[in-house]
Amino acid sequence: MRLIIDVGNTRVKVAVFEIDTIREVFVFEKANIISELKKIISRFSISNSIISSVANFTEKEKQKIVELLNPVFLNSRTKIPFKNLYKTPRTLGVDRIALASAAINKFPNKNVLVLDAGTCITYDFITNEGKYLGGAISPGVAMRYKALHTFTSKLPLLEMEEVENFIGVDTKSSIHSGVINGVSNEIDGIIAQYQKKYPDLTVVLTGGDTYFLSKQLKSVIFAHPNFVLEGLHTILIHNLAND
Repeated sequence: MRLIIDVGNTRVKVAVFEIDTIREVFVFEKANIISELKKIISRFSISNSIISSVANFTEKEKQKIVELLNPVFLNSRTKIPFKNLYKTPRTLGVDRIALASAAINKFPNKNVLVLDAGTCITYDFITNEGKYLGGAISPGVAMRYKALHTFTSKLPLLEMEEVENFIGVDTKSSIHSGVINGVSNEIDGIIAQYQKKYPDLTVVLTGGDTYFLSKQLKSVIFAHPNFVLEGLHTILIHNLAND
């Protein structure tokens, strides 16, 4: 079995893969990573592993992880299953590298646009020739709500809600319309831009806000909540095959 570890700024998402299937997924706080990994290792026989992190580890944490798993640490020098044409490849986030790898594996020989709706909304485009061209980064849903509250004196901080009428009739419904309707139209508009140039486009939506946003969008998409984990697994297999 293979262990796939995706480390965010505060939370960690871990998947146990058996061949090409996710057997179990674990989510826990980053502060507990060593103890939680020990629990998982005690339950499963792990042969190989990979770790992707947008947060920094202390040297002590990194050493303990190496002792436990000796994983592949994903970075800009890791072997990947696509041609990276990003002008600054060393600045490309490991999460975006994983998403591009998942797109290559799940939709070979297709033009794929991957949307990751989390803290930020990222857009990553892979051509049918397996070339990563780049994409876009914009504020996520929660970030937009927080920005309205933080940078004004009177607007309240709201939790996201579905919008039934795009015309807000009071302050709260106006905020919801501005954020949710704005995000939905942004995503639909960007998809339309890509479709104009690549009519046979495949669109994938992933990230924490996947299910909420998929109900708001007009565009036809594939929802894959574990796309980053699947991409990391693809990278691990690629490295094992090319060692």
